[in-house]
Amino acid sequence: METSNKFLILENIKKFILGLEKIIITFPKKDIINRNMIYNDSLKVLELVIKANYEKDYQTKHNYQIAALAKINKIDFYLERAYKLKYLSEKQCLSKSKELMAIHKMIYSWWSNES
Repeated sequence: METSNKFLILENIKKFILGLEKIIITFPKKDIINRNMIYNDSLKVLELVIKANYEKDYQTKHNYQIAALAKINKIDFYLERAYKLKYLSEKQCLSKSKELMAIHKMIYSWWSNES
């Protein structure tokens, strides 16, 4: 994958996290665990993509990419849960889910192009 595309993935993840910070602040204190899981897993996706960018070993890079994809699926579940519990509006949930799907597609494409 082209270097500029790898940076596009990172930029989209950063944009997602910054937008996420604005909406998870409204989660009730009683569900701080869910809020923290969403945020921490989002940061972990960023970390895994950065590690994959620097990694030379194909198998290790592949493992980072797969781990990032798995974290994205978890975050999507957390967002769905937050919507069902009415912590997020439908619009917020759909917007963040679309951003996640775009990031997922980019990472999957990166992974499959290097396979």
